[in-house]
Amino acid sequence: MAIKKLLIANRGEIAVRIIRAARELGIATVQVYSKADKDSLAVRLADESIEIGPPQASKSYLNQAVILDAARSTGADAIHPGYGFLAENAEFAAAVEAAGLIFVGPTAQSIRLMGDKVAARGAAASAGVPTVPGSQGRLESAEAAFALVDKTGFPVMIKAAAGGGGRGIRIAHSADEFHHLMPQAQAEALAAFGDGGLYVEKLIEGARHIEVQVLGDGHDVIHCFERECSLQRRRQKVWEEAPSPSLAPAIREKLCVSAVALAKAVNYRGAGTLEYLYDDKTHEFYFLEMNTRIQVEHPVTEMITGIDLVREMIRIAGGERLRVRQDEVRVSGHSIEVRINAEDPARNFQPNPGIVSALSVPGGDGVRFDSMLYQGYAVPPFYDSLLGKLIVHDKDRPGAIRKLDRALADLNVEGLATTKPLHQALVRDADVQAGRFHTAWLEPWLESHAATLAAPLPTAKVAP
Repeated sequence: MAIKKLLIANRGEIAVRIIRAARELGIATVQVYSKADKDSLAVRLADESIEIGPPQASKSYLNQAVILDAARSTGADAIHPGYGFLAENAEFAAAVEAAGLIFVGPTAQSIRLMGDKVAARGAAASAGVPTVPGSQGRLESAEAAFALVDKTGFPVMIKAAAGGGGRGIRIAHSADEFHHLMPQAQAEALAAFGDGGLYVEKLIEGARHIEVQVLGDGHDVIHCFERECSLQRRRQKVWEEAPSPSLAPAIREKLCVSAVALAKAVNYRGAGTLEYLYDDKTHEFYFLEMNTRIQVEHPVTEMITGIDLVREMIRIAGGERLRVRQDEVRVSGHSIEVRINAEDPARNFQPNPGIVSALSVPGGDGVRFDSMLYQGYAVPPFYDSLLGKLIVHDKDRPGAIRKLDRALADLNVEGLATTKPLHQALVRDADVQAGRFHTAWLEPWLESHAATLAAPLPTAKVAP
């Protein structure tokens, strides 16, 4: 059943991205909005819009009943959840389909299975995908957890079974730390996710974060190669690129084949991402989790493959089969994305919402800025600080880095502090230029470069 009218159950730059993709497919759009978002770019661009509640997300973007009512009242026949909010909520996916509407994403069963980190590890093991040494199931007691850790050795990560976004994680380097942190992790998991279940993994120190993009139609699955997202602050990604600068061709092939095997095992439908840790010293990779939604960093994959992932997931939700065979998916060049957030790097990344008094967006071949901004827009203080994503593409990684440096210089967002200075400093760093980093690299770097981020940057010096 082809989709005729699509309701976007999200906000910000991803809502704008979905509206544009739908328009290119000839599909009408309905944008929901809270009172805080009535002047948003997504509301301006959509064919229709409908208010769904006050600024608090719990009373608007997370209110399943009011979103379903909005779809019914506007005659929408499908709902796209974007990322965040209800995107990986199995109950919402089931409720959408029970209402006779199309959920643009995987089935509720797939979301439920892969959303439980312990169940996902079990599914990965069954599909022959390597997982980080650790617990095979939930660890409901500290005694059971410590018995396992006694075998794996320290350091270990204590993680929430229902977690995501880096929340509910503690790292223990000793038995004393483990006994102290276990109750904290359990309490945080219960408060954040309503589920106190935990599991334990061996900490792979100095690992890199690699993820594989997949597309499935419920019958077949292809991969669109990998991205690297190792530059992270507090386990939140700040810089993503594709392909990974750290993988040899043989490892890349094994990694991508493993991702397809796992996605096929759960009859995956739509766009999804399988996340891995990669040890570039031993060349071993380990499955972490699957994100059953479109990712913030999907544009770098689009840039190197030429596949519009958002359009494809809408088509698949409307009943189409995959239009691309695996042997038709090829990598062309290199792409980098940096997240432009309303945060002040000179003040410990303090959120900095405000009015965009002036805006200048970079252009040119291979430059893309996915954002929610326009001049005069008042960025609300109630939501995630992401303003937009600056994406570049060039024939190779050095070329992409040079292009990113130029594009950052051309980007001007006045009226509020942004993370642009962070990315300008990173793009000129010798280790970043050489690809010498891992998931624990950025935070010590930030401590040593605090003065740089608080001062005007010198003239660019990017390696040729």
